[in-house]
Amino acid sequence: MNYESKIASELGVKPHQVLATIELLDGGATVPFISRYRKEATGTLDEVQVATIRDRIEQLRELDKRREAILKSIEEQGKLTPELKKSIDAAETMAKLEDIYLPYKPKRRTKATIAKEKGLEPLAERIFAQTSFDLLAEAEKYLSEEKEVKTIEEALQGARDIIAEWINENAQVREKMRKLFLEEGVFTSRVIPGKEAEAIKYKDYFEWSEPIKTAPSHRVLAMRRGEKELFLMLDSCPDEGSALALMERELLEFAANSAVDQVKMAIKDCYKRLLKPSMETEIRLLTKKKADEEAIRVFAENLRQLLLGAPLGEKSVMAIDPGFRTGCKLVCLGPQGQLLHYEAIFPHEPQRQTAAAGMTVRGLVEKFGIQAIAIGNGTAGRETEAFVKSLGLPKSVIVTMVNEAGASIYSASEVARNEFPELDLTVRGAVSIGRRLMDPLAELVKIDPKSIGVGQYQHDVDQNSLKNALDDTVMSAVNGVGVEVNTASKELLTYVSGLGPVLAQNIVDFRKENGPFISRTQLKKVPRLGEKAFEQAAGFLRIRNAKHPLDRSAVHPERYELVEKMAQDLQASVQDLMSSEDLRNRIVLKNYVSETVGLPTLQDILEELAKPGRDPRETFEVFQFQDGVNSMADLKVGMKLPGIITNITAFGAFVDIGVHQDGLVHLSHLADRFVKDPNEVVSVAQKVQVTVMEVDSARKRIGLSMKSDPFAERGKKLEKSESKAVKKQEEGSMADKLAMLKAQFGK
Repeated sequence: MNYESKIASELGVKPHQVLATIELLDGGATVPFISRYRKEATGTLDEVQVATIRDRIEQLRELDKRREAILKSIEEQGKLTPELKKSIDAAETMAKLEDIYLPYKPKRRTKATIAKEKGLEPLAERIFAQTSFDLLAEAEKYLSEEKEVKTIEEALQGARDIIAEWINENAQVREKMRKLFLEEGVFTSRVIPGKEAEAIKYKDYFEWSEPIKTAPSHRVLAMRRGEKELFLMLDSCPDEGSALALMERELLEFAANSAVDQVKMAIKDCYKRLLKPSMETEIRLLTKKKADEEAIRVFAENLRQLLLGAPLGEKSVMAIDPGFRTGCKLVCLGPQGQLLHYEAIFPHEPQRQTAAAGMTVRGLVEKFGIQAIAIGNGTAGRETEAFVKSLGLPKSVIVTMVNEAGASIYSASEVARNEFPELDLTVRGAVSIGRRLMDPLAELVKIDPKSIGVGQYQHDVDQNSLKNALDDTVMSAVNGVGVEVNTASKELLTYVSGLGPVLAQNIVDFRKENGPFISRTQLKKVPRLGEKAFEQAAGFLRIRNAKHPLDRSAVHPERYELVEKMAQDLQASVQDLMSSEDLRNRIVLKNYVSETVGLPTLQDILEELAKPGRDPRETFEVFQFQDGVNSMADLKVGMKLPGIITNITAFGAFVDIGVHQDGLVHLSHLADRFVKDPNEVVSVAQKVQVTVMEVDSARKRIGLSMKSDPFAERGKKLEKSESKAVKKQEEGSMADKLAMLKAQFGK
């Protein structure tokens, strides 16, 4: 089936753009390749649009597969009519398709099938017609010792069981009931009696209800987690009276007779026994999927921002993984991240070998020409930072804290074991800290994204959907930045368009055996790297010291001939074009438009000639926490402090202010204006100024604000009332809010 028009309508683009994208995807092209190098074919669709088309066509093809299976099943039963086939062909959602199929779906033995075996279907049909007749006399005809129908009530009950199943399988009733559940349904959460103490982190959900259609994703996932952990009971239904009224409007003949009364009883039984559980299951799956999508979107956006953090670049770096009792693990890395030296120092309690540790650091800084010192932000991080800064090192040496989330996961991983088989876990962790300062993207791709600490309920959402979204995000980031083929790790190369783990390893092996690559065309000599893989990957791979100047740019090899023609027309070389702005300004792009190359691609080429292989990431800036503020005990309400955003959620942002416990800036305190989505105003790794609003040392919770005058609103409220009770409520509100949010976030 052709879905171009449908998808085009949903995305607000032209059908030919969708068709071209689908053809490219079916031909093995990746999302980054299509959005970067096939702009003329797709009409300049961006990565998000291309990925959406990819995902939507997969959904629609799955729908078609299911449609074919249903048609085949009903046809084999000999029940496929032209009208039924038309309805199945017209179904646009999986729910609608399954509703149509439900009466024909092979099912286990039910109350209705047992009643049919007893010969009660004609009685059910007579009752469901809802005409006036002698009900008891009619039911008496179906009494049978042989079929175990001994009483009139047994006969009527069997007929009602059959009617209840018919109602449950009525596609129109199901569609309207689904809409009722979505529009008027309510999530109702209650604590399981006797588990109040164990379930304290879910206290806000002990007696909680809110409309299904407005419940935010983080609360849906929080309630589901509480239910899964057997602390909460969760319902998701509309008012029963509304549901029964809907069914009666659809099914009852408004006449007063005994048959109508029987149908009313069947409707009530159908709702409680069949339709309500079915709809509740369906709605819970639907709301879970929606909540998953939002949580995954937040996670993916956080991950993108973290991966694209500003790199320090190729510098000689000392990295320190701080610790008290076990000491600080120290490593020295060369400009390409190679390990040059490692040892442990003990500047803190209990050993307190401060002088010896200081001599070691100063000596290593001089010996290896250290240009920057990266210090992990975990336990003893601020103390280690203060120690290093007290050593009187040259002012040119950068000293900065680095978020070490996930470093321990990397250090115990197979990747780390392969890279440093002889080293201790903690030494590997220190290497990771140093390398993520030099190039966050290159180092973080080695770690499972779920362990980097920027997710929200990442273990509760659909894991396949999460993996796909995060893989997309990593691939987008890697290809957006570009990869230096002669220094990239296997893990980084794996995410390059068209490669994957096997070809990535083959490139690394080829590099080891034959030395650095000197041209992109040399990549074709890598085992199993064929023309298709080369087409997809070449533009995203850089060779800094290549023979051909375009090999260090994002210009695709398929366009080298075109660039050479531009140079030839100006009686210059390609290198001249890259070096001279005056020459580039003389290029008349419209002269080079062809059937396959349009202005979008030509404009990209011109930009690359100006800044070949330009890193799109921001320039690294040194960040400094507030001196003297090293623990929660140092915090005072009203303090204004520098911080770094570590995680963004649907309800706010977490900020590292250097006290070993992130503080929360609630959504309402992210800006002076109303903020619906935190990503509108903040990003992961962003440096911000915050005001301390609340400090709860007992529960390790810190409330922060990014408003210019965060206490103004509170002051106004207090001025309106002299009541001490009101004042106390105001003072405790932030702590209560933090408790609720922590329960929701599960952190």
